[in-house]
Amino acid sequence: MTSGANETAIDQWNTSTTREAMETTAQEGDFAKRHLVNPTLLRMLGDVRGRRLLDAGCGNGYVSRILAGHGAQVVGVEPTDVMCAFAREREVELRQGITYVQADLTRLPDLGAPFDAVVCSMVLMAIPDWKPAMRACVEAVRPGGLFVFALVHPAFEQLLSTWQKHGEYRLQRYLEEYEIVGAVASDFHRPLSAYLNELASLGCRLREVAEPGLDSAVAAEVRSALPEIDGYVRLPNFLFVSAEVPA
Repeated sequence: MTSGANETAIDQWNTSTTREAMETTAQEGDFAKRHLVNPTLLRMLGDVRGRRLLDAGCGNGYVSRILAGHGAQVVGVEPTDVMCAFAREREVELRQGITYVQADLTRLPDLGAPFDAVVCSMVLMAIPDWKPAMRACVEAVRPGGLFVFALVHPAFEQLLSTWQKHGEYRLQRYLEEYEIVGAVASDFHRPLSAYLNELASLGCRLREVAEPGLDSAVAAEVRSALPEIDGYVRLPNFLFVSAEVPA
């Protein structure tokens, strides 16, 4: 069963996600996704042509569409009504062959054959009861396949806002677990060790951890309008993990 906390989180995203926000990010996501998240995910996945991929927690479906555009056979799973409906609407328009399934990641339905890779981008830190979701992602991968996930870096959350306020990054609590209330919905802080230890307990073999910073040339293009963008150059706002699922 889905926990009450998870249901509350899904309801937050359902009620706070606007059509305008989905339209704005429908192609490649926001600025940070375009310049930091998407390139790193694609590099970690490698050549996806002809491979069967699961986009776990696909949101409005933009990662699914990018992967399909690179030749992957994609299934996207999303628990919210509004974002799943938007993703399906775009599929009707674009006809990329993506199947979108509305479901909670903690209790995936039968999605057919195991996947060559599962991508979980910017999702786990938004799930209160997250461990069943990670387990479901790992169990959906074929033996020897990849599980790749991206998070807001637990050591550098709210990087832009604290840099804007203080001219540097500040963090007072790292080892605790706590809720970070956002404009749309909450994220949940956990130390990095929580994610990596859970991955190890599931028998996965760590292949790579990436902590990319923003290219200084890209930062220069927006610095006049967003001086705090230098925080993205000097510190990693995102964390990426690639792991191989055991045979």
